[in-house]
Amino acid sequence: MPFLNWLKRRLVVIAGLLTLAYLLLPNIIVTVFSFNKPKGRFNYEWQHFSTAAWQDPCGVADMCGSLSLSLQIAVWATVGATVLGTMISFALVRYRFRARGAVNSLIFLPMAMPEVVMAASLLTLFLNMGAQLGFWTILIAHIMFCLSFVVTAVKARVMSMDPRLEEAARDLYAGPVQTFWRVTLPIAAPGIAAGALLSFALSFDDFIITNFNAGSTVTFPMFVWGSAQRGTPVQINVIGTAMFLLAVLFVLFAMVLGNRRNKQKA
Repeated sequence: MPFLNWLKRRLVVIAGLLTLAYLLLPNIIVTVFSFNKPKGRFNYEWQHFSTAAWQDPCGVADMCGSLSLSLQIAVWATVGATVLGTMISFALVRYRFRARGAVNSLIFLPMAMPEVVMAASLLTLFLNMGAQLGFWTILIAHIMFCLSFVVTAVKARVMSMDPRLEEAARDLYAGPVQTFWRVTLPIAAPGIAAGALLSFALSFDDFIITNFNAGSTVTFPMFVWGSAQRGTPVQINVIGTAMFLLAVLFVLFAMVLGNRRNKQKA
């Protein structure tokens, strides 16, 4: 009975830890197999421990080139989607205009519809316009795809803002620009940052929309898919592990920075 009482008190914590372990299990497997030295072309069975892939992560032809291209597209798509999404969010929350309700509903369509539908629609648009498929068509498609996620994150933050703070700034003779930079933007910053991080992850990871609109351009997800047909080099696991560790370090840095700011305010 004492064990059952102990289990009841900690059931939520145990369930949370098990869920977290389940979510992290694929990342752990990718990390472990980044130190593998397979005998054949496929890195699916553990053979021998080796750090050769970490010593030469660009040992596979064109892999680092496709990785660099994916990072460039992800960065520019994040910038474009974040800027446009932030402006759209403020417009939908702060202003009243004709067809506002329709725009508010249509902005979420890319999140609701299957990616293959949006990919085919964008491909049709580009072909009808006579655009050459490549870097720019991928970038435009990614901005269109990520825009809804940014609007969702920023809009939720803007709706929770207290307008009295901006009114107080104006009462203290702050101009519109100064009020925006000193009051509005810092309050909306967490939502903007969340939308930007989500956009970067979605853009870097996207395959379906990219595959439709890439032409002969090869991004990192497309390289991984193509490599899986012939073999899976260990370097793919190395890149995946490195990206995962960078994301974890970024989150930890943000948490430490937030704790320091809270201590300074206290």
